[in-house]
Amino acid sequence: MALVVNATVTAYEKATGLGCVTNEAGENFAFHATAISDGSRDIAVGTLVSAELAPTHAGVTEARRVLPHRG
Repeated sequence: MALVVNATVTAYEKATGLGCVTNEAGENFAFHATAISDGSRDIAVGTLVSAELAPTHAGVTEARRVLPHRG
């Protein structure tokens, strides 16, 4: 089972679809636009999210299922 954390989007480049979230402990995790769970493939820096963390094939942990908090 993957770990779900609260995080903030700290970087996102729409042209490449690459971004980064930072959790409450200050750890950074990369994500791709396809991981944005609302299907928009766009997200603003500063957005509070829940993110599922999972290892890649290279052994690096990335954010998957990046879900913006509603509020």
